Amino acid sequence: MRPHLTALTTAAALLALTGCEAAKDAAGDIVSSATAAVASAAQEKMNEVKDGVNATGDVKAGKTRADGDRTAADVTATNPKDSAADYTVMVTFHDRDGNVVDTVVVTLNAVAPKQSKTGTARSNRSLPDGTTADITRALRH
Repeated sequence: MRPHLTALTTAAALLALTGCEAAKDAAGDIVSSATAAVASAAQEKMNEVKDGVNATGDVKAGKTRADGDRTAADVTATNPKDSAADYTVMVTFHDRDGNVVDTVVVTLNAVAPKQSKTGTARSNRSLPDGTTADITRALRH
């Protein structure tokens, strides 16, 4: 190969690689912004609950599983009280590195006294393999 063609080819390859990195960075920024927006919307939904009491200890998240192109986890609330209660639960999905990748709110209505009820937390988008689900906040009302 001629020296000037080799240099041109190398320069083009470097430019393409640099462009790919910039595209990856831009895509990462978009995903981060979307994740933050979803988390903010979930927090707003939690703030709409009136007269709710902290019930994080009443609620457990199960293991995640594939649900079509989304990730899902069972969310179970156990009502320790003597009257039926509704639960509003914020579930946060984390990737293998512990980064927040999605947040959803699940409502479990009319959980009978001294009983449990299970609902499904389903991600808003496709998430990476190895994602876990955690209860971030739960309100009994």
